[in-house]
Amino acid sequence: MRKILVTGALGQIGSDLVTALRQRYGDEHVIASDIRMIPSGQDSEGPFELVDCTSPHQLHEVVRRHGVDLIYHLGALLSATAEEKPQIAWAVNMGGLYNVLEVARQYDCAVYFPSSIGAFGPSTPLDQTPQDTIQRPTTMYGVTKVSGELLCDYYASRFGVDARGLRLPGLISHSSPPGGGTTDYAVDIFRQALRYQHYTCYLRPDSRLDMMYMPDAIQAMIALMEADAASLVHRNAFNVSAMSITPAELADAIAKRIDGFQIEYEVDPVRQSIADSWPNSLDVSAARAEWGFAPEYDLAAMCDDMIEKLSHEITPASR
Repeated sequence: MRKILVTGALGQIGSDLVTALRQRYGDEHVIASDIRMIPSGQDSEGPFELVDCTSPHQLHEVVRRHGVDLIYHLGALLSATAEEKPQIAWAVNMGGLYNVLEVARQYDCAVYFPSSIGAFGPSTPLDQTPQDTIQRPTTMYGVTKVSGELLCDYYASRFGVDARGLRLPGLISHSSPPGGGTTDYAVDIFRQALRYQHYTCYLRPDSRLDMMYMPDAIQAMIALMEADAASLVHRNAFNVSAMSITPAELADAIAKRIDGFQIEYEVDPVRQSIADSWPNSLDVSAARAEWGFAPEYDLAAMCDDMIEKLSHEITPASR
């Protein structure tokens, strides 16, 4: 049975991934780690370690002590936060990945690295962006993602590290709040709609971006790492997506399900410029062909599930 380490386990993806991995492999086989402690009153159902990925010693110690053979490396600054703090973003995103790959090389671990649609740029084809295409991002987040893809490829070819990854689109989740990404509007809009029947969006209504519901993203990560290596042509940085939507289309879908919901727009120039540099839609044929990628949730199914789940924890504000 594998022993799995998840870095950044308290983040948007990590919290859902740890739960899914523990259900699949058993609580004691999945070590959650983060630079933060688990919030007071929130217990971990399996091992938890305080780990700063920019500290090689801490990574070496936890991997050695637990006998880890697979690392899901999620510790990173997201797009909007990275643009506010580019120097820190480079140190965390690239320094952390380098340390993880070095530990993986020394202890013979497989590595999952999440790339992003942010790895593309304005010179990339916008529609049905190919799996293999020009990547010239204009943000620090994008630069770290392209560099991370290349570094994973280097460790795979030079040292035989089984490094795999996905280029994730915007992820929508009911279980954790937004974490500093450009596509966070697609998470926050549901919470604001249920509480206030109103949302102010920081992107233009026609800003088309790829999205995926978190359960599909989690399943894709696990499926990729369980796939037979012999079937993988690309191995690293697979395009994945489930829907290509605009804020206006998402708002219309929510308005059909929440009476009185309204949206207005106050564009944030920084996040809008980031969104404008990303593709409208991705070609995911390589992921489908090489390891069977098949998302279950479209826009309607995702909205139904998000609203059903969040309605149990969000009380409408009194008027």
